[in-house]
Amino acid sequence: MGNSYYNGRLRSLSIIIPAYNEEQRLPASLDTVRAYLATKSFDFVEVLVINDGSSDGTAAIVRDFAARDRRIRLIENPGNRGKGYSVRHGMTEASGEWVLFTDADLSAPIEELDQLASAIAESGADGAIGSRALNRKLVGRHQSLARELSGRTFNLVMRFATGLPYRDTQCGFKVLSRAAARTVAQRQQSEGFGFDVEILYIAKKHGFRVLEVPVRWFNAEGSKVSLWNGMQAFLDPWKVRWNDLKGLYK
Repeated sequence: MGNSYYNGRLRSLSIIIPAYNEEQRLPASLDTVRAYLATKSFDFVEVLVINDGSSDGTAAIVRDFAARDRRIRLIENPGNRGKGYSVRHGMTEASGEWVLFTDADLSAPIEELDQLASAIAESGADGAIGSRALNRKLVGRHQSLARELSGRTFNLVMRFATGLPYRDTQCGFKVLSRAAARTVAQRQQSEGFGFDVEILYIAKKHGFRVLEVPVRWFNAEGSKVSLWNGMQAFLDPWKVRWNDLKGLYK
C-alpha cells in the first residue's frame, strides 16, 4: 500500500457515482468533480458513472461528458437494480488503486476526499468513510428532524446487531483500497440501500481497517430513499448477521 499515496494524497483513484434519473443534478456534479481533479496530480484517475436503468437523460449526459473527457466512463446496469448493485458493479469495474464512491448530488463535497486521503496516509488504513456524526458542526444543511432521529436510532440498531463501531455508516462518501473493494464486491449480497453496513462488515471480517472521518455535508433535496426504504433499512443489519451465519462472507 505504501506506494499508492504520497503527501496525504491518493495517487491512483477510481471515483464511482451511482446514478438513477439524475439528469438535473449530474451535469453540475460532474463539472465540480472535473474542477477538483484539475487541482490534483493523480498518476491515474477515472470517473465511473453507473447508470441504474434511468428513464431520463442521465446516460446521454454522461456520454456527452465522456466524449469531452476520457477519464469519464458510463457503466450501464442491466435495468434498475439498486444503489448497492451499482456500487458493487462500479467496484468490479474500477482500475484505480483506491476506490471512492460518492452520491450524485455530492452531499459530501468532493473536496472532502482530501480529509479521507490524509487519514489513510497517516494511519496506513485500508479505507475511510465520511461521517456526519463525529462532528455535527460540519453539517451545513440538515435533514428533517424526523430523518435525523431515524438515522441515530438506526445507528444504535446497527451497532448492536453487527458490532461495528461506526457512528455513521450511511454517509454516501467512502474510500476503499482496491483489494478491500474487490474482496467486498465478491461477497456483497445487498443490492439496495442496505449495502453500506454490509460492505463495512465484510471489510472488517476480512481484516481490512476502515477509519471513520468527519466531513462537511449538505443535505440535498430529492432523496431517492423513500419512507418504506427507510423502514426496511432497520432490518438490514440483522440480514448481514444472518448472511454471515450462513457463511456467505467467507
